[in-house]
Parts: sequence; structure tokens; C-alpha cells
Amino acid sequence: MGFFSDEPRRVRLESTVDLAPTRAPWSLWADGFGRLGIRAIQILFVVLVAAGIIWGLLQLTLVTIPVVIALILASAFAPLMRWMQRRGIPSVLATIIALLSITVILGVVGWLIAWAVRNQWSALYAQAEEGFYKLIAWVDTLPFAPSQAELDEWTATITDFITSAQFGSGALAGVGAVANFVTGLILMITVLFFFLKDGPQLWEFLLRPFRGEHYARAQRIGDKAVTTLGSYIRGTAAVALVDAVGIGIGLVILQVPLALPLSALVFLLAFIPIVGATLAGIIAALVALVANGPVIALIVVGVVVLVNQLEGNFLQPVLMGRSLKLHALVILIALTIGTVLGGIVGAVLAVPITAVVWGAVQVWDGPHTPARWARPKPAEIAARA
Repeated sequence: MGFFSDEPRRVRLESTVDLAPTRAPWSLWADGFGRLGIRAIQILFVVLVAAGIIWGLLQLTLVTIPVVIALILASAFAPLMRWMQRRGIPSVLATIIALLSITVILGVVGWLIAWAVRNQWSALYAQAEEGFYKLIAWVDTLPFAPSQAELDEWTATITDFITSAQFGSGALAGVGAVANFVTGLILMITVLFFFLKDGPQLWEFLLRPFRGEHYARAQRIGDKAVTTLGSYIRGTAAVALVDAVGIGIGLVILQVPLALPLSALVFLLAFIPIVGATLAGIIAALVALVANGPVIALIVVGVVVLVNQLEGNFLQPVLMGRSLKLHALVILIALTIGTVLGGIVGAVLAVPITAVVWGAVQVWDGPHTPARWARPKPAEIAARA
């Protein structure tokens, strides 16, 4: 080996390595990157569970949609039920009175809308279509208008879709859709009866597994959900009625034809926030464009915008409360998700469901105490003061 042998040094290094503590495999999850990995796994798990629940609900829309509609209607008539029960009316009799009231109100509203639209729907559709073609012709005169080839291509695409076998098979499925509608209607009425009669008892049954603070939190969320849904449906109906009357008066003054069916259409579309009012205004403007010319059409647009601004800034806060005030971006995202998942029904139900979720967040830690992450920061409080 010789004088310069490195044998002693190698022995010392080996003994040092042997004495070093061995890290357990699970200790790799204790550092920052490991905690990030754990959070990523948790988020993926939550997303998978949520996707599975949504998929299951979509497979059972014949059940879930009637139950949700029944819950919304029961929440809307909860004050009437409490008023009758406080006056000693038996629960069954109060339920029958409330159910008959709901049936009469919805029946009268549906009959009026059907009567207003049925006889003039073909004329309404024809005038709106003619107005659309006039609008396209005007756009075609602009310097940045799409070329005729592009317009022809878009028209051909829409025509191919309408005449395709997929669209035709969907149209032939109308009989099944009617059967599903009748089944869902019967289920909705049945569930609504039990929600009106035994709603508090059913909720208490669902809360049996909870104890202590968890029970109190679930109680707060249930009360907030009923209040939010009831305020939303009552406020939306009142706002829709005001929109229909206001825009209808404007159409009558401007002598726009089909004012009554257009007002009925405004009432229906008002239940889809933002998008519904815009669509109703477009249809009314297209009809005015054909019948009265571009000047009256622009005035109709102004009337629609004015009514919507008055409703959004003054009427909604009074009828629906500040607690239901959702940001427009949140509403648009909820509408998009609801439309993709459930079509028109999803678009109608998306906003009240979102409002319920936000209401639950607002009472998570107390009757007036939001969840910790949703509380305003001191700087925000100071800015509001």
C-alpha cells in the first residue's frame, strides 16, 4: 500500500456513512414539495368525486330535476305554509291549499303565455327571421363584413345540421320526451306535496348523523338554502313580470306588432339572468326592424336596456335582497356550466343553485359569519367605511 495509502480515510468515510440516520420513505412527503403533492392528490380526489356525482345526477335527470323544482317551489311557498300553521290550520289542509295555489298560479300563467304565443307564433317567428336576414344584409354592407362565401358556408352548416339524421332522430324522440315530461310532472307534484307537508321533519331526519357545531352548521345551511331559494323564485317572478309589463308598454306605444306574445316571451326568458333579457330584446328589435324600420328598432333596444337597468339597479336589490347579489361573471360562468350540463333547464337552475352555495358559505361559521377564507380583509372593510 505504501506511505500514501488512503485506506484509513476510506474507513473513516464508510463509518460516517454507516452512522448517518436513514430517512423513512414517507418523510419525503413532509417537505414543501411533498405537501404540494398531497394537496394535488386531494384536489384530484375531490374533482373525481364531484364529477362522479354530477355524472350520476345527469343519468337520473328524470328524478333530480323534478326534485329540485319541487324544492324551489316549496321554498317559495314556505312563508305561506308557516303563516297558515301559525293560525292553527292542520298540516294536511295547509299543504292542499298551498299546492292548489301553486297549481292555479302556474296554470294561469302558463295558459296566458300559451294563449298569447300560440295564435301568433308563426307570425312572430317569420318576422324575427325576416329581421335577421335584414340585419345580415345590413352587416354585409359594412367594410369589415364577412364575405358571401363565409355566410354561405355558415348557412350550409346550419342546414346540414337541421337535415342530418342525428337531428331527425332527436326530433323523432319527441314522444319519449312527452312521456318523460308527464312522468317528471307527476313526480314533481308528489314530491312537492311531501316537501310542503313534512319539509322540516325530512330535514331533521337528514341531520341525525350530525352533532354539536356540525348540527348547528347544517341547520344554518338548511335555513339559508330555503330562504335563498324562496327569495330568488319570488323575486325573479316579480322582476320578470315588471320586465314584461314595462317592455310590453313600450312596444304598444311604439306600435310594434305582436306586443303581447313578445311580452310573454320576455317574462319567460327573464328567468335566465342576463342572457334571457338580451335574447328577448334581440327578438323584439328584430320584429320592430321588419314592421317599423331601423329607427323604431333602435328605440326598442333602448327601451329594453332602460327597463333592464332599472330592474337590475333598483328592483332586484329590493325584491331579492343583497344576499342574492352575485357578480355578473359568476352568473355567466354558472349559466354556461348549467347550459352545458342540463340545457335550458340547467340554465334556469344554475343561478339559484349557485346562490344557495354562496349562501351556505356566508353562514358557515355563524349566523352572520362567513367561512374564514370568504371573510373580507381589513383593507376591504376600511375601503367600504
